[in-house]
Amino acid sequence: MAQTAGTMMMRMADADILPFQFSNLADTVHLYLTQLKTLETDKRDEIKERNREITEGVYDALKDPKKTLVPPKMEYVPPYLNFAPLEQASDDLTEAAQAYDKAMDAAAGNAPAELNTDLLRSERLLTDNQGLPNRPWFQHVLYAPGFYTGYGVKTVPGVREAIEQKRWSEADDQIKRTATALEHEVDLLKQAAKLLSSSHSESPR
Repeated sequence: MAQTAGTMMMRMADADILPFQFSNLADTVHLYLTQLKTLETDKRDEIKERNREITEGVYDALKDPKKTLVPPKMEYVPPYLNFAPLEQASDDLTEAAQAYDKAMDAAAGNAPAELNTDLLRSERLLTDNQGLPNRPWFQHVLYAPGFYTGYGVKTVPGVREAIEQKRWSEADDQIKRTATALEHEVDLLKQAAKLLSSSHSESPR
């Protein structure tokens, strides 16, 4: 890890233009979105199955007369979460990332130095000033240590942990916050691609 990080830092320090590519980020965000949808479906199915077992008396049938056991209570089956803002932001990010990478390739090493000003902001835009629920000091919307996992990472932590803890209204709110941060990233990439395109068209042939 030290060797990889050291090589990366030297590469970035020596680059006239920060060597950032964003298509992989867009693909990763799409993967995370798919995982969140699966997690929500699994949680809902889990609640439905447990409620069915309670209704059919499965827990009563399994009672041990020598032990005091309390069967679980029926749980509220939540409405489907609205992933539309995150889906739109993910699609927008894919399109903007592809346009940026294409513009960077077309620039063929003639990118303007002021592009670095935009690129330096690219990671910072993936934050929310209000931070994550219960720990506002963590502000990144894509990565953070899990609330119950120590240093173990959680991806899209605000949304993921809300689903895991069955805090459905909070999950909807975190979906919107994450989508907003991603759309800010999209705006930056569009601006950067426009800067590259205009610089390329103005460069001497």
